[in-house]
Amino acid sequence: MANPNWQTKLQDTCRGYQIAAPTFQIVSDRRGGRTAWSSTVTVYGSVHSARFWYDGKHVNNAKEDAAEVALTWLRQRPAPLPITIRATR
Repeated sequence: MANPNWQTKLQDTCRGYQIAAPTFQIVSDRRGGRTAWSSTVTVYGSVHSARFWYDGKHVNNAKEDAAEVALTWLRQRPAPLPITIRATR
């Protein structure tokens, strides 16, 4: 069985920490006659950017890159406390 990708590892880690799932955003930059693509991911209120820009057919690589950056950051922190919402009476 293949190793899970970075996006899956990040989702699993967030689930294990009982925090909100990561939210990805794709960004683009027009460069001459071509468009370069990258990604950001928000985890536990912190936005992490992919390190590189990619050709349009490799947009998923941008998400993988951002997920790797975010997962590295998340694993270097103490386990966050889950965010709970309590009903008031």
